[in-house]
Amino acid sequence: MDKQLYFAVLPLTIMVLVAQFAYMPASVSLIWLIMLLVIVWRYFYAALKPISKLFLVALVCTALGLIYLSFKTFLGVEAGVALLTTCLYAKCIESKSTRDLLVVFNFGLFVCASLFLHSQSALMLIGVLVGLIFCLIGLYRIQIHGFIEINSTRSSIKHDVILTIRTILIATPFFLILFIFFPRFPPLWHVPLTSHQGMTGMSDQMSPGDIAELSQSTALAFRIMGDLTQLPIQQQRYWRAMVLDQYDGVVWTSHTVNQLPIRNEIFPHQAVRYQYLSALPNQSWIMGLDQSGVRDPNYQQYADGSIKQIRRPSGTVPIELYWMQTQINTTARAIQLRQALDAPQQLAPQTFALAQQLWQQSNSSPSLYIERVLHWYQTQGFVYTLSPGVLSGTRMDQFLFERKEGFCEHYASSFVLLMRYAGIPARIVVGYQGGQLAPDAKSWEVRQLDAHAWTEVYLNDTWQRIDPTAVIAPARIDEGMQRYLEDNQNVWGNQAQSGWARHNFNFLKTLIIWRDYFDYQWQSKVVGYDVNRQQNFLASLGIFSSTKAMLMMLSLIAVVVIIFVWGHGYFYRPKCSRLERLINGFSHKIHRSLQKNKSETFKSWFQRLSMHVKYTKPFDDAIAVHEKIQFSGEVSDKDYIKFKELLKLCASELKSLEKACVRKGN
Repeated sequence: MDKQLYFAVLPLTIMVLVAQFAYMPASVSLIWLIMLLVIVWRYFYAALKPISKLFLVALVCTALGLIYLSFKTFLGVEAGVALLTTCLYAKCIESKSTRDLLVVFNFGLFVCASLFLHSQSALMLIGVLVGLIFCLIGLYRIQIHGFIEINSTRSSIKHDVILTIRTILIATPFFLILFIFFPRFPPLWHVPLTSHQGMTGMSDQMSPGDIAELSQSTALAFRIMGDLTQLPIQQQRYWRAMVLDQYDGVVWTSHTVNQLPIRNEIFPHQAVRYQYLSALPNQSWIMGLDQSGVRDPNYQQYADGSIKQIRRPSGTVPIELYWMQTQINTTARAIQLRQALDAPQQLAPQTFALAQQLWQQSNSSPSLYIERVLHWYQTQGFVYTLSPGVLSGTRMDQFLFERKEGFCEHYASSFVLLMRYAGIPARIVVGYQGGQLAPDAKSWEVRQLDAHAWTEVYLNDTWQRIDPTAVIAPARIDEGMQRYLEDNQNVWGNQAQSGWARHNFNFLKTLIIWRDYFDYQWQSKVVGYDVNRQQNFLASLGIFSSTKAMLMMLSLIAVVVIIFVWGHGYFYRPKCSRLERLINGFSHKIHRSLQKNKSETFKSWFQRLSMHVKYTKPFDDAIAVHEKIQFSGEVSDKDYIKFKELLKLCASELKSLEKACVRKGN
């Protein structure tokens, strides 16, 4: 088996491994890596000698065992794709003939297509295209093997890549026409992916430091679409996930009463409608604005105002949410109020003493007490930082009276305890705050670094939002976390690597923003091009029936075919020399009966033409110059210019002859 035929196997198998690295368990990826190293070793060091069948069987059995241990089945999407990939690697290792490689490259096309079951993102598209190109290169080399010698030079690889890309580009117009106009049918069934991937950075519990770690990630969390001018201003854009109201001194969790389903009456004409699009297809919590509701039956709203998915729709689709602009569902249940007051004194004795002192100074007025607590935060030298260090012992006491460095979850936790110690019901709300416009200014991007925790206190029979972080770092709320990180280097902490972390954040942020924007366009314009969008698009073109759509599709295909045929004839027509172009130009100027016959030489042709005119010198000179250009090794531009002038004189003589013949005929 020729090594040049086997060459395309290497990038194909590398691409398949890299594309699935984020979707497969580490153990499965590791055994694939071992199989890939065997493939590389065969190519570079073993001269493609056959591998021991016992060794190959051991590799395959190990891979199958790891797949079963990871997924508990060989069925389903992820396990099925893993099984196909294992078979591809095994066949690559076992290949020893051209026929085997023919199977490998055809099977490789099938495996590449199956990768879209993991993700239909733009990055996956690029990976699949790379695999497609090298499968086609392998098939092309198999076809020409034995007829054309394949060189091992870089130029040969470059030639094959260019040829393959050119072939794909030729097919692209036909694909686009079929994609736009061919009738789209909904799937007959939907196979859900298993949830081995992380759903979101937001968890259903929180301890100090969790959100600080999350806020160092620039990954996209979700996107908001709609009339952005109708949404609240930057400072008021709090994207609510859930309530946390149980505290054991270390971790905040949510009481079960918060997850009681409720049904709010939503009047769309009184609300602002917007669309929420998660960056992850398996997202369960929906991050809506405070006082938002949902009418989609696939989603349920709960007692704490959170919205959660109860039935998974196919794919990543926008969710219609309604922002009521006025407070809804703010009346607390008795059990919620009891839970919002639960704060044993031993959790933070110093904090309890501070709360009692400030409460007495406030004359037992809840509103005045809240003002004094916030003022106390302002005057005690607290620092807002991503690197607050690890707390131990009575954590809130240590934070408030020793460290005084924290992130939003530290301030929210301590503020809730201070409220509860004064007998004011309070709870933590986690979600996201702020965000920024997408590059096209048509959608609002919220990233993991915008993760935030704030508080709600129960005053005047309603839950009211109070964000202590706004007192410590007002720019974080006013300008958003992304701008705050850019403008405040000290937020990264005092570690030696903090400068690098800030530089790395700034360097990657723009790149990630544009990547996510491109991926959003890909998801919304291509992946989301379903039956409804196709009908709306065709209606905008004035096409309201499937018959017209089919006629338009066939007409466009015919136009593309005509363009290709014309282009092939134009660009691949025989190339003429400078001398031939001059002669062809002369031939077009004279009468058809005087034009050159295929059997004539230039000399005999011009001798025939000279027989019809009285002044023959230009014809004789043209023959002489033609012979010089044609056969002499020393030719200059002057010779071509002289030949061109002689042809003009000859054409003039022949035109005079034609006019004389016309007058004589009259």
